[in-house]
Amino acid sequence: MLMYESALKEMETRVKVLSDEFHVLHKYNPIEHIKTRIKSPESICKKLAKKGYEVNSKNLIEQLDDIAGIRIICSFIPDIYNIVSMIENSPDINVLCKKDYIASPKESGYSSYHLIVSVPVNFSSGTVDVKVEIQIRTMAMDFWASLEHKIKYKYSSVVPEGISTELKECSKMINVLDRRMSLLGSNLIEELEQDLAQNKDIIDNSTIEKTLISSSSCMIMK
Repeated sequence: MLMYESALKEMETRVKVLSDEFHVLHKYNPIEHIKTRIKSPESICKKLAKKGYEVNSKNLIEQLDDIAGIRIICSFIPDIYNIVSMIENSPDINVLCKKDYIASPKESGYSSYHLIVSVPVNFSSGTVDVKVEIQIRTMAMDFWASLEHKIKYKYSSVVPEGISTELKECSKMINVLDRRMSLLGSNLIEELEQDLAQNKDIIDNSTIEKTLISSSSCMIMK
């Protein structure tokens, strides 16, 4: 699993750098936190068997896209698309597949943005391109997905219709909440950027004035 563990470290570092860059440019950090995981050998075997493939290294590499996974949790919906755009514009990260479950949620109500990317990992023997699954969602979407996972684990065969219906209704409410919070967040960020721009002008003018005063003093002394 060294190959996938290394790819996750590489991807996590890149995402943190992109987040830092966004903070420098916009004085705002779009990422709340990052989670990573490697599929267990048991889960890998089950998934290959479900797809009808033998368990070997060739099928593991070619048929499975989600052995290494990273989940990025954002504050607002626009943050998700900003992160997607930054990943897509990274020159050495190859986006193999993307699914927007925010614009088109799953039947269950699940919402998230999924990317399958290929990340170059350097070893002493050479560079290997490794697939990593990226899930990007808001905190509210993550809360819903976590609850859905617990329910599916409890009802391993079929989720009772009443619970399934309630989950879908909760998903709709979360979607409305996310969009209202995103609008509020966008307004606050816009005001923050305006305040920072004004403060920058004040600082710049102050610096110019100090430079002029210093220059004038030198001329008088001469």
